[in-house]
Amino acid sequence: MDQTIRDKAEKLFRSKYEQLTELEKHVAHHITERTPISTNVIKDLSEQLTLGQKMADKVASFGGSWIFISIFMSVMVIWIIINSFILIKIKGSFDPYPYILLNLVLSMLAAIQAPIIMMSQNRQTYKDRLSAEHDYEVNLKAELEIIGLHEKVDLLREHQWSELIGIQQEQLRLLSQLVEDQLSKRGN
Repeated sequence: MDQTIRDKAEKLFRSKYEQLTELEKHVAHHITERTPISTNVIKDLSEQLTLGQKMADKVASFGGSWIFISIFMSVMVIWIIINSFILIKIKGSFDPYPYILLNLVLSMLAAIQAPIIMMSQNRQTYKDRLSAEHDYEVNLKAELEIIGLHEKVDLLREHQWSELIGIQQEQLRLLSQLVEDQLSKRGN
């Protein structure tokens, strides 16, 4: 480990390097090296998804849309109308009231759809957690950079005040010398 990074980390966090978290060490490294820390966490994670994970996300996206609800309701209404019409006209249908076959299909659909949606939600939670951690990391680096800039501005201001006082003292010395020269010219 580069001693510069260790020193910078200890100065920034006012703590021993060994006591810092991995995230704090990572931020200190980026500050010392002056490298950007921002990345697109969601894009990076999306590139690592398997085919099954991508399909689960699409199923969850479609299953939670108004298009799915509209299609689902239309199929149910058509199923009930066809079965009721057949039951009334022919006195027997492929799924008589109380529509046990329809209930079986709906139960199977729910049994398949629920775990797929939960997988997608778990992945979304993981994405959110990674994004929040990354946001914290970026915010921490920005905060430390701002603190560093404040310190530099304070040092510059102190240096300028010292220079200004030096200039004033020189001006006062020159004015005093000018006054003495004028007094000595008048006295002669």
